[in-house]
Formats: sequence, C-alpha cells, structure tokens
Amino acid sequence: MMRGKLNWAVAVRTPDGGIYLEEHDLASGKQKNGWMYWPLVRGCRALVESLVLGFKALEIAAMHAFGDEEGEKKALDEAQAVEAQEELDAAGAVALSEEKHFDWKRDFGNPDTMVDGLGAQRTLEVVQGPEGDAPEGAEEAAEAAAKAAPGEGDAAPCEVREVSADEPEMEFGHREMVFSMVFGVVLGVVLFIVAPAVITNLLVGEYDGNPVLWNVVDGILRVAVFVFYLWLIGRMEDVRRMFMYHGAEHKTIHCHEHGLPLTVENARSFPRLHVRCGTAFLIMVMIIAILVYTIFPLNSIIGAWGVPEGLPKLALVILVRILLMPVIAGISYEITVRWAGSHPDNPLVKVVLWPGMQMQYLTTNEPDDRQLECAIAAMERVLARERSAA
Repeated sequence: MMRGKLNWAVAVRTPDGGIYLEEHDLASGKQKNGWMYWPLVRGCRALVESLVLGFKALEIAAMHAFGDEEGEKKALDEAQAVEAQEELDAAGAVALSEEKHFDWKRDFGNPDTMVDGLGAQRTLEVVQGPEGDAPEGAEEAAEAAAKAAPGEGDAAPCEVREVSADEPEMEFGHREMVFSMVFGVVLGVVLFIVAPAVITNLLVGEYDGNPVLWNVVDGILRVAVFVFYLWLIGRMEDVRRMFMYHGAEHKTIHCHEHGLPLTVENARSFPRLHVRCGTAFLIMVMIIAILVYTIFPLNSIIGAWGVPEGLPKLALVILVRILLMPVIAGISYEITVRWAGSHPDNPLVKVVLWPGMQMQYLTTNEPDDRQLECAIAAMERVLARERSAA
C-alpha cells in the first residue's frame, strides 16, 4: 500500500499471478480543515487516518489475494534458489554491502510526511521526495520504470480499479469494517493499557503510593508486551508474509527517494528498514506515555475525589491513560515527524529514533521479487496521480 497527498493505492497479488490494483481518493487531500493541522491535533488525525486506511487496505487484500499463499510460497522457493545469481545480475542498484546502513540526512525525507502509523499491522507510506516533491529525475525514472514494468520478471498484467472517496464501500460491508476496527482498538487497549496497569498494580501496589515507580514499571511492561506481541505474531505464516510486503514497501520508497527507476533490481538492494516507518512512531508513543503519565497530576484528582482503594482507583488510572492517548499521540508526532524530520543530522535524533529502527527487524522481512512488483505497482499508481494533479 502506498499513500500520496491526494490518493492511496493498494496492489494485491491475485491467485492467478496477476496484480490487482485499486486506487482511492484521500479525503484529507482535498478537505483542508485548518484546525486539523494544528500542532498536536495533526498527530491524532494522522494516527486515526492511518488506522482507517490500514483496515481498508487489509479488506482489499483479503478479498483479492485468497488462494495466493501457495503461489507465493512457490515463488519464494524459486527466489531463494536463484538468490545468489540474481544479486550478481542486479543492475543500477545501491551496493548490497550498504544494505543495513543509512545516511540520516539523505534517507530521512520530508518532515511533513507521516509514514505507517500502525507499523505492527501493515504499512502506510507517504510518497514524497526529500524536499516535499519527487526527487530530481524521479518523474522520468518512474515513467521509464512504467514502460519497462510489463516485461519485468514476466509479471502478469495489472487489473486497475479507481474508486472515488465518495463511492460506497465494497462487498466487505460497513458493519464488518466497523466491527473489525472496534475489535482491533479494544484489543489494543486491553493488551497495551489495561494488562500492564493490572500487572503493575500487583507488583508495585496502589498508584498513589509511588507514582513515578508505578509509571516506569507500567511503561517497561507495555514495551515488553508490545515486543513480545510483534515477535509472536511474526511467527505466523500469514503475518510473516505481510511483514515481507512491509519490507517491499520500504525498499520501494527508498528507490523512489533516491531518484532511481522503479524496477525490482533497483528496489531489491535497498534496506528493508526506513527511518519514517510507523514502528518508530509507536515506540515514541510508548516512551512519551511514561513522561505524560508521570507529569499528569493524577494523585491530586484521586485525593480530591476521594477515590477508594482497590479496583475503583485502578479503574480511574486506566481511564485517565485512555483519555490521554490523543495528547500522547500528538506529542509523539511532533517529535518523530516534525522535529526529527527537520533535524536529521542532530545526534539526539538518531538516539530518539534508534529504538524504532531496531523494532523494524520484527515488523519487516526481506521480500521476494513478486512482492516488490506489487509495491512498485502501487507506487507508480500514486505517483501518476500526483503528477497529473500538479
């Protein structure tokens, strides 16, 4: 899945080996509500938009990729068998020896971009060059890649479906979509807010006894649950394949941002990690949460309201944590995207983003060529729309 300023596109490998490509208008690209772009508010908007588009992308994939597992497994086996030869034949790419090294100033990109707000579930990429537009030569490169793509790896032709933002939702249904989103949000609240709070209460005692220690232990447990959750779901075959597509998106984004033609050979040799991945955003959310929860005067509220010991006090702590999440998301966005993106050479930026970079080893896997073809197809569709609207 790739997202631009005006539209987003999803490319899905179909059971017959072709690529189904669906494009949607992006409501936020045309409806510019000024207050939605205020500091702090824009981070919440980006997170909610990422969540909604993520579920829509998964819906599209579920409807069109059924039965593709066997075909992709066969393709993966073939790719592994000829991997060494393909690496030798790769042309016009960045040296493979540099695969896991980054130039922070070069690779960070534009500070206004918000990439993959929910990296643990799927990827949402903002297609944009380092200075806000396509990098020098990227338009010609994309056009050249588009001409070369039909013969690339004998890929099957794309079936393209363009969908307006005002068009009713597809077969999946609005109710099913809402149910899936609500279930996902509730599961996230239980795993990453309720469970750590309950365990911390058992280990440390009542919140007002030692708020600083309570919040630190709660934050450490939250990160531990998050890491274990990613590691656990990464053992599942379907999720492993999804993380391979995540890696394909990152490689394709790198290829575009470096101004190279969008070909499998060029994209293959770029790193699967990306500094603007939403995984870094989520890690920052968890770090900022510890600070916000510690500063917030919850003890004063507990004393003023006379909240009794035990379950009522714990319930209030959990409720306050949920209510503060929009504030935490907004602060995290300002740090991860706005500030860090404007200061890529600052040593502190590298320290701040380092945990998120390391977490991507859990949320991305090395893709095969078929997955790179899908990522390139989605990218080309978004770039074409951006150029036509310019």
